[in-house]
Amino acid sequence: MKVPAQDILKETEKTLGLIGKHEITEEDKAWLTEATASHYANHVNPGILEYRKSVSTEYISVEWADHGNCFTDIKGKKYLDLLGGYGIFNVGHRHPKVVEAVTNQLKRQALHSQELLEPFRAMLAKLIHDITPGDLQFSFFGNSGAEAVEGAMKLAMLHTGRKSFIAATAAFHGKTLGALSATAKAKFRQPFLPILPDCYHVPYGDADYIESALRSADEVGNDIAGVILEPIQGEGGINVPPDDYFPRVRDLCDRYGALLIADEVQTGMGRTGKMFCVDHWNVVPDIMCLGKALGGGVMPIGAFVSNKTIWEQLFPEPWLHSTTFGGNPLACVAAIAGIHVLLDEKLPERAAKVGAEMIEKLRGLRRRFPKLCMDVRGKGLMIGMEFPTDAIGYEVSKALFDKGVLVAGTLFSAKAIRIEPPLTITQQEVNMAIETIEKVFKEINAKHFENKKIPVRK
Repeated sequence: MKVPAQDILKETEKTLGLIGKHEITEEDKAWLTEATASHYANHVNPGILEYRKSVSTEYISVEWADHGNCFTDIKGKKYLDLLGGYGIFNVGHRHPKVVEAVTNQLKRQALHSQELLEPFRAMLAKLIHDITPGDLQFSFFGNSGAEAVEGAMKLAMLHTGRKSFIAATAAFHGKTLGALSATAKAKFRQPFLPILPDCYHVPYGDADYIESALRSADEVGNDIAGVILEPIQGEGGINVPPDDYFPRVRDLCDRYGALLIADEVQTGMGRTGKMFCVDHWNVVPDIMCLGKALGGGVMPIGAFVSNKTIWEQLFPEPWLHSTTFGGNPLACVAAIAGIHVLLDEKLPERAAKVGAEMIEKLRGLRRRFPKLCMDVRGKGLMIGMEFPTDAIGYEVSKALFDKGVLVAGTLFSAKAIRIEPPLTITQQEVNMAIETIEKVFKEINAKHFENKKIPVRK
């Protein structure tokens, strides 16, 4: 060890004591803030601090607690969460039913032995079958959406005997090597090339490009194992496809023998106004990927789910794809409780109603500030606002953060700001959000786009 054990024990004792406190002192707050910033700079990544400077005047804001649809920083400042952890907190922050389920399970057992049958994994797999469309029946549980995509791609290769994939430009499917093959941003891909060599990217939202790619691959003998698509592109800028897109792609996959993989990691679990976004078009994919909100906003979990015919490839050797922590009891009971809350509180339906109202109000602001806000788009409570430049997008994010509202840009474009609040957001919070956005629009529009009077020389 580089540091004496006694010193490490003192530091961990202090940290554990802080964790156990219900109220912390000003001295505690100062120490924690300073230590957090220092350790990010020296042991996590100083680039994260530089990013925070671009989106907040309080760049070393330390997140401390959350509840409902809000969180607070170490200084006690409260923020309305319009980001929702990029789609994690569909049932809100620390929903009591989810926390209770996880707490009860933790009192009994945290992690499983890896060898015996795990009951709540089985219960969750049955629930996933019950809520997903069509003949999707068997599930594999991992720890993240990227892991779900990795498993889905492996399953498609195993079932079809093919190695190639079609994805879309502006797609985001994760940053592990297989998922990164389908992710489209050159900045993320180039340092790690070659990855999966035969992954072709076509423009999103136009099925003619999918058809051309499938036909070309068929003609040259490089048949496609799967077409992987987000029903709405999240990191690409909240891009919503035409209503005929997914039905056409479904037909094309059937015609050419490719599997349709729906990446519902961000769009799933009620986010877009249906339990799953593909339900808007009555499309049943061959494989569906889940993550983010699947853990009820309390535990990390991802999953890929498919039908019996495809899953049969794994029956003879169930350990062909495996994970140590995937399907652990705490994550599974969190997911079970989260599904219960989604249905019990009718949150997908609520997302459709509240989302339509928010989109209408934001489009009203767009009409008032047409030079500032270029577009408002989305489904349910997955909404994007687009601005003329990345710099203005950052400026809007920073101004909203300073006023206690958290939003964020997308990984492919900071000028497209996402609004993905918990589906439990109240009408009062919606009104507060719209009022704050309006104030920020007025300030930034006046700064950049209103005509300035030119002084007349005497």
